[in-house]
Amino acid sequence: MLTVGLTGGIGAGKSEVSRLLASYGAVLIDADRISREVVEPGTEGLAAVVAEFGERILRPDGTLDRPALGAIVFGDEDRRKALNAIMHPLVGRRAAELQQAAGPDDIVLHDVPLLTENGLAGRYDQVVVVDADPATQLDRLVRLRGMTEDDARARIAAQATREQRLALATFVIDNDGPLEALEPQVRAVWDRLREQR
Repeated sequence: MLTVGLTGGIGAGKSEVSRLLASYGAVLIDADRISREVVEPGTEGLAAVVAEFGERILRPDGTLDRPALGAIVFGDEDRRKALNAIMHPLVGRRAAELQQAAGPDDIVLHDVPLLTENGLAGRYDQVVVVDADPATQLDRLVRLRGMTEDDARARIAAQATREQRLALATFVIDNDGPLEALEPQVRAVWDRLREQR
């Protein structure tokens, strides 16, 4: 089994790279998807988050109001740390379960947005960084996700720097260009990963 950590700044195009690698045969473990799963209604995760932040972070149907929670923790380091102290062990435990279910010859791809920020590079055999110029990230966040420019800049600034991510990379995929320029790069990385399995 080869474990691969995939990361990239917000708006860099990591999700598309993740999708392509999964289509080639990688076993995908998506930290964002797991982070939603562990706070579904009835889970210990949701109960712990509500105990920490109060019922105001719940929607009327009992599901987590992610924007409301984000408004509390974004920009408040202590509240963000409190949330991370709840979430990281839950996400880590579920990711480990999924990895254990993979086969010995599989390439297990961990899609981890905050890999750099949380010092997780050492957990993986290889690290793939999807890289884009901050101006490209800004444009995508405003044009494709509908963020205000100020909000987009704040989100980019809250993450690790481009240089910090690149320093951890085994492989770098440049995603400044059009989508059609991405696939050949991802395929080349996949071929290299298969050689190392």
